[in-house]
Amino acid sequence: MSITRAAARWCLAQAWAPLVEVPLPDGRRADILALSPRGDLIIIEAKSGARDYLTDRKWPEYRAWCDRLYFAVDLDFPQPLLPQDVGLVVTDGREASLLRDAPAHPMAPARRRSLSLRFALLAGRRLAAEQDPWGAEELRLALRAE
Repeated sequence: MSITRAAARWCLAQAWAPLVEVPLPDGRRADILALSPRGDLIIIEAKSGARDYLTDRKWPEYRAWCDRLYFAVDLDFPQPLLPQDVGLVVTDGREASLLRDAPAHPMAPARRRSLSLRFALLAGRRLAAEQDPWGAEELRLALRAE
C-alpha cells in the first residue's frame, strides 16, 4: 500500500488525477488508473517485491486499457526483472521518482471514451461516498436488499 500511495502522490505531482484499485472492463483491477490533462489514461501497477512480480503474469493485459503502462516499485526491488518497454517509478517511503518513462501505445478513441466515462463515474461515486458516507451506506444496503 505504501508503494501505491507514493505512486499516487507522484501522479498528482505530474498534474494527473489518480484513482486506486480501479476495476477494468475485462475483470482485472488496476492498482492506479490516472487521467492526464491531455486525456491520456495511465495504469501504474505496484509491485511489492520480486515474488509479487514473478507470480503475477496478468500485467501485459493492462496495455489494452491504457495509453501508457508503468510499474511502481520500492528501492529494494530487483529492477533488472522488469521489462524495458514499461515505465518505471521508484518509491522511497512517501516519495517517488520517475526512472524510465513509459512508451505511448494509444488506445482506440472508442475505448478511450468508454474508459474515461468509467473513470469519471467511479471518481464521482467515490467523492459522493466520502462526502456523505451514511447516505452511501444506506444506498448500498438498500441495493443489497433488492
